[in-house]
Amino acid sequence: MKSFASKPWVLPQPVLIIGTYNENGVANAMNAAWGGQFDMKEIAIAMGAHATTANLNRNGEFTVAFATRQTLIASDFVGIVSAKNDAKKMEKTGWTAVKAEKVNAPVFTDFPMTLECRIKEKLGESPEGYYIIAEIVNIVVDEAYLAEDGRPDVEKMQLIVFDPVHHTYIELGQKVGQAFSDGKALK
Repeated sequence: MKSFASKPWVLPQPVLIIGTYNENGVANAMNAAWGGQFDMKEIAIAMGAHATTANLNRNGEFTVAFATRQTLIASDFVGIVSAKNDAKKMEKTGWTAVKAEKVNAPVFTDFPMTLECRIKEKLGESPEGYYIIAEIVNIVVDEAYLAEDGRPDVEKMQLIVFDPVHHTYIELGQKVGQAFSDGKALK
């Protein structure tokens, strides 16, 4: 085994697209890699000092979409370009935004699945940003990405994850087992 110093290498890291409205009501998005499920109906996301952070300070509601192979280039773009510096940022993505059903935030229809969220708590707030704990109040899924049982089909979505070791994106693959079942073979 080879040892490495402490690094942000928890794997896999979802590529989360955070949707908010700017102060003028225009949809904005940013790419956030450091986030995930926090509790049954909550998520946690590490936020730096971004235009999105300012938007969240004005309105604690937002959306979280999961980046895909098809949205990879624009998803990376919204992570490296700030709305503070490029007024045409969202226009360049080509994404279509509609108002979310349950929160005051945009849903980008180019993504297969989006969580509608409301901030419950901010942790470690400083000029550099903060961590948010947010309640998931609704989930919308494009019907093209539903399985025969009517639930989201993750394999169809072609979701990508961030590889922080090599700074690459990797597409999630196919099902390899059944959770809470396959391990019973060792009983």
